[in-house]
Amino acid sequence: MYLINYQSLKDKSKKLLLQNGADEFSAESVSFGLSETSLRGVDSHGIRLLPHYLNALKNGRINGKPAFKVNKKFPCFLGLDADNGFGHAAGFKSIELGIKLARNYGIAAISVFNSSHPGAMASFALEGARNNLCCFAFTHADSLIQSFNSKDTFFGTNPICFAAPRAGEEPFCVDMAPTYAPWNKILDYKEKGLKLEDNIAIDLDGLPTRNPEEAKALLPIAGYKGYALAAMVEVLCSTLSGMNFGPNIPSMYGSSIKKPRHLGQFYILMRADINLEINEFADNLHKMSELIRNQKPQNENEVLVPNDPQIKESANRKRNGIPVSSEIYKLLKD
Repeated sequence: MYLINYQSLKDKSKKLLLQNGADEFSAESVSFGLSETSLRGVDSHGIRLLPHYLNALKNGRINGKPAFKVNKKFPCFLGLDADNGFGHAAGFKSIELGIKLARNYGIAAISVFNSSHPGAMASFALEGARNNLCCFAFTHADSLIQSFNSKDTFFGTNPICFAAPRAGEEPFCVDMAPTYAPWNKILDYKEKGLKLEDNIAIDLDGLPTRNPEEAKALLPIAGYKGYALAAMVEVLCSTLSGMNFGPNIPSMYGSSIKKPRHLGQFYILMRADINLEINEFADNLHKMSELIRNQKPQNENEVLVPNDPQIKESANRKRNGIPVSSEIYKLLKD
């Protein structure tokens, strides 16, 4: 394991993307998204994905120079054709468009189609929050969640993300899959030779397993409720966008690297000053966070608010560097 400075990681990964056919906007979007995600400690969706993205770029799955097209049927509700570009590029383009609309109309929604894997949805929701907007961000994925009362899978690890501006500190942010772990964590544990925690994955027979080599699907959080959340996100990202759903979505790692995956995303951005001034909203959210943190702990652990672990890890990795594998280190060094 090697440690790399955040800015160096971002600059070197951007250079690689440009060298392999990505345009400026795409390279900036992907390098920032992956590097910031690793900085926040979400390694499953961070820089470890760069080799896969470069492979997809070079082999035609991802269009490095997309011609985005906007379908504007309604004043503050857009459709964005991502032209099979990087999911990160589609995400940041959506937020860019949504910020302008939400500032004007109070709310904006963007339905993305013909996209690809966008990494961590927090990258986009946080961008909205840093522009004083509340932001929801969703995407869908290939079939990996065990369906309720079934041995089979249907929905993917369809994440739900929300961020909001907060005074005096980083935005409030929830970014979670409706499973106990993302599939990339299974791959990460497999690479590191680690055993999984309990109640994360199942094998081909639908039985729980701690062996990442045997893992074939993921367990939803809270049984039926996690499964239902995945279904909700599928409606927003598949049915609304016109893209494939469930088992019809090409696998991220198992399908042809030469063919686009045609994924959907969905974003909602809202002004926070409908009843209060934006500064009051941000102050109140900070006060709420502090009240939660100051509650009596049950044990020696701290009482945390969503995004606190990521904020702390960001500070740590800014000081000490971001850990990367030997594969990533060699790729960036060469």
